[in-house]
Amino acid sequence: MSSVAALQPEPAPIVACTISRDVSNFDLLIEDMEVELGESWGDLSFDDAMLFLNQPDADALEFVAIAVDSDDENDLARISGIISTAKEKGVKVILIAEEVSPIALHQLLRLGADDFVPYPLPENALHDAIERLRRAPAIDQILPEQPAAPAFKPKGDRDGVILPVHGLAGGTGATTFAVNLAWELATIQKANGPRVCLLDFDFQYGSVSTYLDLPRREAVYEMLSDTAAMDNVSFLQALLNYNDKMHVMTAPSEMLPLDIVTSEDINRVLDVARANFDFVVVDMPSTVVQWTEAVLNKAHVYFATMELDMRSAQNALRMIRALKAEELPFEKLRYVLNRAPKFTDLSGKSRVKRLAESLDITIELQLPDGTKQVTQSNDHGLPLAETAAKNPLRREIAKLAKSIHDLNLAAEAAAV
Repeated sequence: MSSVAALQPEPAPIVACTISRDVSNFDLLIEDMEVELGESWGDLSFDDAMLFLNQPDADALEFVAIAVDSDDENDLARISGIISTAKEKGVKVILIAEEVSPIALHQLLRLGADDFVPYPLPENALHDAIERLRRAPAIDQILPEQPAAPAFKPKGDRDGVILPVHGLAGGTGATTFAVNLAWELATIQKANGPRVCLLDFDFQYGSVSTYLDLPRREAVYEMLSDTAAMDNVSFLQALLNYNDKMHVMTAPSEMLPLDIVTSEDINRVLDVARANFDFVVVDMPSTVVQWTEAVLNKAHVYFATMELDMRSAQNALRMIRALKAEELPFEKLRYVLNRAPKFTDLSGKSRVKRLAESLDITIELQLPDGTKQVTQSNDHGLPLAETAAKNPLRREIAKLAKSIHDLNLAAEAAAV
């Protein structure tokens, strides 16, 4: 006769746990955990987490999801201990944060959280994070990332020109402009050309790596996390050498808050870049953040890309007002009109003139529409000069690069 116990189904093994002060504050997390794991997960408070992680049962855990909000910032020491203990046990950590300050988030991420998801959870965000954890190889299978061998010995003997590019609205071609300007400067001479560095400061959606088909490297995040310890050599090792022509700092591999770095961090990066390169092109996020002021103050010319539409006009007006209100050097802005009307489009030319007059600005650079060749070039991970050398957009950017290079040579000659 079968026993009653034999009729009872065995409980599902616990493969994951949520850890929080009060999981009821994260109801969306509960729902997503049930969708992903059914009954194969548990919930722990901060008090219970350390006790459980030090027990043999914790060895079966696949991951823990540590959920924190602004009220937990006074308890960072204990949360840090939980993350460290989980990593020591070989348990992966997903950090879920709601309205946590950048400093606190930075501290928790540096302890080794394997993934980060903001709360409220975006659709499928937890699912994607779990899939990334499961696809990741075991720690003992990962070879340490080898620093890129510098193409030259960094001596800090340069005094480079800093050229940021800032899109005043989405889709105005800021990254395309920055990537191709950097490439044209780097290839302007066949021999003994200028040293060019391209920095992607859009830490969330930066696409310089995509446009040049370069991998995103953890070394970038490590450098940004501790700029005080950065020197010429460590900075160069965080960059990637593109076709032996220019060096590129990609955006970090994971999406990070834009204010995870301070103005002091940005100043250090720009100072080191300027000391080792002749031209430093910076692809800026379209969002204005605290350290935008630092880049503007360091810049020799600050390119602002826009289009012939109302959103660009309104955003340009907001930018000008903001810079004037803070008494920042707004005169450094050089307005770049992308997809400008053709020479024969008299109506379009009239609209450009009215736009400039209404904003009380001078639109010094008008770039033609590069058509589908631009998208194809970006998708192939190559500069326009490599895929469509006769493209009208490429020709205009090449003219600008030559003008900048000639001006720089004239300034150097005058300083001698």
